Amino acid sequence: MSKNKKALIRIIVSLCVVIVTVVLKYTISESISWFKWLELGLSLAAYFTVGYDVLWKAITNIVRGKIFDEHFLMTIATIGAFAIGEYVDATAVMLLYQIGELFQRYAVGKSRKSIAELMDIRPEEATVIRDDLEIKVHPSEIEIGETILIKAGEKIPLDGEIIKGECSLDTSAMTGESLPRKASIGQTVVSGCLNLDGTIFIKTTSTYDDSTVAKVLDLVENATSKKSPAENFITKFSRYYTPIVVALAVILAVVPPMFEGISVGTVWLKWMRRAMMFLFVSCPCALVISIPLGFFGGIACASKNGILVKGSNYLELLAKSKIIAFDKTGTLTKGNFAVTQVVPENKREEILSLAALAEQYSNHPIAISICRERKADMSAQVQEIAGHGVKAVVNGSVILCGNDKLMNDYDIEFSPISDGTVVYVAQDGRFVGSIQISDQIKEDSHEAIAELKKAGVTTVMLTGDNNITAQEIAVKLNVDKYYSELLPQDKVTKLNELKQNEKVAFVGDGINDAPVLATADVGIAMGAMGSDVAIEAADIVLMQDNPASVPLAKRIAKSTLKIVTENIVLSIAIKFAVLILSAIGLLDKIAFGMIIAILADVGVCVIAILNSMRTMFIKKRK
Repeated sequence: MSKNKKALIRIIVSLCVVIVTVVLKYTISESISWFKWLELGLSLAAYFTVGYDVLWKAITNIVRGKIFDEHFLMTIATIGAFAIGEYVDATAVMLLYQIGELFQRYAVGKSRKSIAELMDIRPEEATVIRDDLEIKVHPSEIEIGETILIKAGEKIPLDGEIIKGECSLDTSAMTGESLPRKASIGQTVVSGCLNLDGTIFIKTTSTYDDSTVAKVLDLVENATSKKSPAENFITKFSRYYTPIVVALAVILAVVPPMFEGISVGTVWLKWMRRAMMFLFVSCPCALVISIPLGFFGGIACASKNGILVKGSNYLELLAKSKIIAFDKTGTLTKGNFAVTQVVPENKREEILSLAALAEQYSNHPIAISICRERKADMSAQVQEIAGHGVKAVVNGSVILCGNDKLMNDYDIEFSPISDGTVVYVAQDGRFVGSIQISDQIKEDSHEAIAELKKAGVTTVMLTGDNNITAQEIAVKLNVDKYYSELLPQDKVTKLNELKQNEKVAFVGDGINDAPVLATADVGIAMGAMGSDVAIEAADIVLMQDNPASVPLAKRIAKSTLKIVTENIVLSIAIKFAVLILSAIGLLDKIAFGMIIAILADVGVCVIAILNSMRTMFIKKRK
């Protein structure tokens, strides 16, 4: 039987006994002289049934020197209530406290379940091919360069490259992406993904300890070690708050009776009751439990969506970031060039064919994009002209393919285009036409920038590309500011300028942006599945190569901080209000004043816990 089920049974049994006691108290108590002893016996039975673990924790903590915690406060408050004859109230306090604890365990369990689903991605067994035999071993026993076999339904144990076969991969555990992706020979795959169909052979490129799944799990397991400023505040607050309220409760019970001139017994009971109420209210459970739970829920929600946060401090910093700066290539754009326009269009086939002949031997990204559009159908003698383009001779015909400088060098009249990257094509001294090449914008970049701007975030693009290309992308995406022709060190300088007045997050692909990721208040590596550099350098790792994950991460962080702030304000406001009411005796004049004091602690705690659980249900906008 689970711990929660056992606790629930204890609560139900205790609640039934309390109900019976209350019914008897208001029906037959006056007709039975010894009912007070019956009430005491029933209350003690209910009290120890539901609260024995709290009493035991209080005693063991006192032995260890950790006196001032919620268990200590609950124990002395309830024992005090028994001492002044408030038997049912004492039991009700412990009962409500355990109900709050049950809610807490349920909430933490929901958060941990999200993390546990992620932890289940590491396989315990792998099939390695040695001497043409299939051998089952633990993944830690496999070396780099060995061949492993993954059948349908098995998880990939190590990072590697597919050398035989093809399959569909479920990457949801790593990226949060629900749609499977195809994988075939030559493609890199990472550990933790599930082979849905087919059989593949992989040549390993990492050891077990250095695999992507190991790094991700280590990151998640240690995420709670870096506390946010809010959590640190509550830790320090509780350290001083608890001893102070205990001292005030003692003063409240002892000092006022010395100045009242009525029956000592009556005075003692009145002020002891107020002191007990004061202690009931003072328990900092709502703060101590709900705030870490709120951040934990936020981290769990992020993990479920393929967003790995290295600590709640980074979640809080992201929530407070007013500026989010993006790298361009590989982050907002796909990083692979493509032909976007041919001028004049009616000569498209001729222009592309001539350009393909000239560029067929080049490995430049622009040349590759042209050859991807049109394959060369014959060989050519090619001469590369550095910084200008290429000159090719095919069957005695001279083809020129390059920039405006190449055209000017050969005195060719052409129609210049100032928009983006342009390749001009000429044949036998005659201008044929031009090809516009551009880096393709990712499908979700427009949505990501628009959602961030709607949330009041200033968006900035930092790129090493020329100003014309940078301006074109910035205008298409409606980015607030852009800075072009930046070297890596220039990006760091520009980021420091942005940081002077606001918190700044930087989003990069994690490969060549490590210095900028480290400089930002929050470094976010995007599309980092399999990237060691990204996981090491960034504070937040987005496993998907998808800009839409950035506003989602921002919303999770902002919602988490909002919920945590609500819990702090709600808990402190209600507690201080009821503390004052109990100290000045107003609760004495209210029916069920002791119950109100109890609810000011446990009730607020339950509300705060339920509020914290909202962090686990933040979803991507459709």
